[in-house]
Amino acid sequence: MNIVNSRDIRSLTKAHRLFRRIHEEYGPPPNWARPEGFVSLSKIILEQQVSLASANAHFLKLSGMLKEFTPQEILNLSDAQMREGQVSRQKAIYLRELSSALLTKRLQLEHLAKCDEAVIRAQLTAIKGIGIWTSDIYLMFCLQAKDIFPIGDIAVLNTVKEVTRAQTREGILHLSLKWRPCRSLATYYLWHWYLSKRNRT
Repeated sequence: MNIVNSRDIRSLTKAHRLFRRIHEEYGPPPNWARPEGFVSLSKIILEQQVSLASANAHFLKLSGMLKEFTPQEILNLSDAQMREGQVSRQKAIYLRELSSALLTKRLQLEHLAKCDEAVIRAQLTAIKGIGIWTSDIYLMFCLQAKDIFPIGDIAVLNTVKEVTRAQTREGILHLSLKWRPCRSLATYYLWHWYLSKRNRT
């Protein structure tokens, strides 16, 4: 089931005035679902600590240098080619680590959908460059996990501080527990509010 679905929207907006208010003002959030696999996870790595627009530009530049966006093609790139593709030294390391893990079968992305969330997190974060935020986003966007709250996401934190009384990391985490079992949808609404207020898509 997709995170953005009518049943969960009704449940969340009925139970919580915050999300009812966002829904009334801006409508339901977009469905940010992405396909599972190497390309999506690579894009999420490129999105670490930069704007989505910048990350997308870097991804398009890098993709244009490859015959096909595959782990082997990434490993074939030199450091100079990575820089030409606007990939930072650190993220080049991360993409190579992920590519190596996939080629050696240390990580098998196609099997993750059948695993428990704890197992998915453990397998993803075992790869250098994949931390909690990256695994959260992969779980939400690619595996459609329904109850993820990405506490490491700056936009989410800033939005919660702006629209609620919760102002600390601990307070925000505590508040998010009230949104279970639809914290992913709640997060989508927070992003939707954040982007809509700034006239961004």
